[in-house]
Amino acid sequence: MRDKLKINIQSEIGALDAVLLHSPGAEVENMTPRNVQRALYSDILNLSIARQEYSQLSGVLGKVAEVHYVRDLLEKVLDNDKNRLELVRRICVNEEVTEYMEMLLGMASPELARVLIEGLPAEINTLTSFLKNEYYALYPLYNFYFTRDAAVTIGNDALICRMANNVRVRESLIMDAIYRTSGCFDCGVIDANDFQPEKSPVMMEGGDIIIVRDDILVVGNGVRTSSQGIDFLIERFRAGNSRGRKHIIVQQLPSEPESFIHLDMVFTMLDRDKCMVFEPLILFDNQYQTVHITIDGDKVSSIRAVPNILEALKRLGMDLKPIICGGDDEWDQEREQWHSGANFFAFAPGKVITYARNVHTLEELDRNGFSIIRADDFISGRSVLSEGPCAVTIDGSELPRGGGGPRCMTMPLSRKPVEW
Repeated sequence: MRDKLKINIQSEIGALDAVLLHSPGAEVENMTPRNVQRALYSDILNLSIARQEYSQLSGVLGKVAEVHYVRDLLEKVLDNDKNRLELVRRICVNEEVTEYMEMLLGMASPELARVLIEGLPAEINTLTSFLKNEYYALYPLYNFYFTRDAAVTIGNDALICRMANNVRVRESLIMDAIYRTSGCFDCGVIDANDFQPEKSPVMMEGGDIIIVRDDILVVGNGVRTSSQGIDFLIERFRAGNSRGRKHIIVQQLPSEPESFIHLDMVFTMLDRDKCMVFEPLILFDNQYQTVHITIDGDKVSSIRAVPNILEALKRLGMDLKPIICGGDDEWDQEREQWHSGANFFAFAPGKVITYARNVHTLEELDRNGFSIIRADDFISGRSVLSEGPCAVTIDGSELPRGGGGPRCMTMPLSRKPVEW
């Protein structure tokens, strides 16, 4: 039996050892234009093209790190009768479909894993079920290929997020079961759903939580992560900090357009000294506050407004050069930010993955010393990673329609330390 993988995430850019992915499946096509808004999408996807694009992401990561897949881990959870019962019970109670428990528990693990992700059609055999006019008893997990959101790996812990929308709560329940009971991971588990009333204002999602350094979190405060959710994070950060100083930098986000859904749509780390930003929000004066919270030992010692994220980080010894999403033209900035042009995933310092479609952003990277490599060329061996900074590009005609980029689609499990 192989040893458990120890969760260890102390930065956004450390060389990647292991990552968790979920390849999009039938769940992303189990929708129509009529229910696309409920699915939190702005458009419907073509699954075959989305899979081709996703295979580039997984292919690149498979060459540089150990890759784990959600469905395989979920099957491991379901192979244990006790764990299967607990997970199915939590899901059925939360989604008010306890009448389906017996059916679900009778399925083989691979089929049950498929149903929990792709959805379960409703049985229309009662007046109540007929009047509901719902095709699904369990909705498909349309957004699960964005593995970043339902759980966050911070240090040696997995934080199970309390999602903003009920259609995504099952993702958190599955991630909780995977980290606790798949037998594959060595980590602490903090479940933000525990002891929260149904209408609790506490909510947070992983796209809003960026581990800049082992002592610094940058957190977005917007439609998916509430101030109460950030207070929950502060409390946990404080409780585990018996000595030393820690920092949480909070950036308020607009509620619209929907491309501002998470902080990592406007700010991501590229290297020890570089970051990608959507300039109008991160660098220009605007109505959205940036707040620096300092924790000394187990006490919050300071909460104060600061000019912006980069100024706050500079005061903490991190002088980051901003690279501008979309280049210097406001029109291009808005267009490319909409298609996740600021959403980068670093698999090593200065080694990042992004969408090929955002050409003006790629031109900015080129001007700042990044070589540009096509994913297919890297996977096939026709191109190799340069010694200096480089950006590996994946096609992005379908995947961005779900509302996210490479960072959204990756859940890092272990990274090597960074020499700052």
